[in-house]
Amino acid sequence: MALPVVAIVGRTNVGKSSLFNRLVGERLAVVEDFPGVTRDRLYAEVELEGRKLILVDTGGLVGAESDELIVRVKEQAARALQEADVLIMVTDGRDGVTALDHDVAQVVRRSGKPCVLVANKMELKGLDSAQFADLRLGMPIETSATRATGVPDMVDAVLELLPPAGDEVEEPRAEGEIRVAVVGRPNVGKSALINAILGEQRVIVSDVPGTTRDAVDIVATVDGTPFRLIDTAGLRRKTKFAGPTEYYSSLRTLKAVARADVALVVLDALEGLTAQDARVAGEVHETGRGILVVANKWDLVTHAAFGEDRPAKAQRDRIDRTIRRDFERMARDQLPFLGYTRVAYTSALSGMAVEELLPLAAKIAEQYNRRIETGPLNRAVQRAMMEHSPPTRKGKQLKIYYVTQAETAPPAFVFFVNDPELVHFSYQRYLANEMRKEFGFEGVPLKMIFKARESLRGRK
Repeated sequence: MALPVVAIVGRTNVGKSSLFNRLVGERLAVVEDFPGVTRDRLYAEVELEGRKLILVDTGGLVGAESDELIVRVKEQAARALQEADVLIMVTDGRDGVTALDHDVAQVVRRSGKPCVLVANKMELKGLDSAQFADLRLGMPIETSATRATGVPDMVDAVLELLPPAGDEVEEPRAEGEIRVAVVGRPNVGKSALINAILGEQRVIVSDVPGTTRDAVDIVATVDGTPFRLIDTAGLRRKTKFAGPTEYYSSLRTLKAVARADVALVVLDALEGLTAQDARVAGEVHETGRGILVVANKWDLVTHAAFGEDRPAKAQRDRIDRTIRRDFERMARDQLPFLGYTRVAYTSALSGMAVEELLPLAAKIAEQYNRRIETGPLNRAVQRAMMEHSPPTRKGKQLKIYYVTQAETAPPAFVFFVNDPELVHFSYQRYLANEMRKEFGFEGVPLKMIFKARESLRGRK
């Protein structure tokens, strides 16, 4: 049986995300003191009084109707409402009943879903919650998400309305599941790319940069392989002027990458590589996750190259190959630390090569979790040393006695040597390249640790 779903709904700025965070037990949703911060559905698996369920935070169901983006947010909130088994409608006890509250209540009543009415922000004395009975959803439960008062009563009310508990077992990670985070600076087409992969509008897409402020998990099965796609907020340059929203969005993006196996680093191919792209890629590289660079909007690049001309297919293909080589050369030059990964060329708008992304991510994930047996590993390193002798420093030459793989995800190798200080970074890079030639590891960073021989003796 699937886990029951509880959705938190209400007009903007009534404290939905604060209640969500309180129930989840961590700052998972971006919270800031102005309306409209939560723009996508946000899911989390929680356990309340021993009952596991899926909790959904939503954008406001009502708001500035003239704002096209707000209208799309309402559509997302409505979808979450339809998915839910129980609703928590949140109101603002300080503001009292508003016309927008009545609008939300009408939507809730029409849904036919069981609902717990909550009057939030009731920490001040003298506030009267009885007026919310006018919403015809029963008497409200008084809460303060910031102080946690009233939250246990709200949880009890929700649990009473849930369907009977069955064999609700959902592992945090499905067997064989591959987690793929989609990252990049704002407005490079991350959400559009996920929509193209899924073939449906699961994530809000807008021309306004920075639409996705929270990481959103989407589970999909492709050719029998389960994937968890994590659409993230656009990583921005770190500045001392960044507001709380940007701070928590960037922090959550990095946390999202940390729980992924592979990150798709999306670039705007028409704009080319920017310093901000390099920073994003560098931050992902430092997490040690597998990486696939995605040059999105490639159709616009080829259109700009051909202009109004209509060359023959053979000529178009030849020009396209040349442009791709130039782009990849530029990428290698500006992102030298990502020399181990490939570049995929896609168009979320036309769907070009989008179907290749998840299979490529699956191959990278396989390499990410790969373990090499000690025998073949040491033979490969010995061959590399014979072809290119280790460096000498102050008359002393580096000697490598033994190599073992200590970890996977990412692969980590321990080299026992005579003196770790003799290991020059260029020779370390050479060894890594030789290991890649022998064993693959495309798209995967390699951790290489050099220890003195005494460490080996101590282990024996």
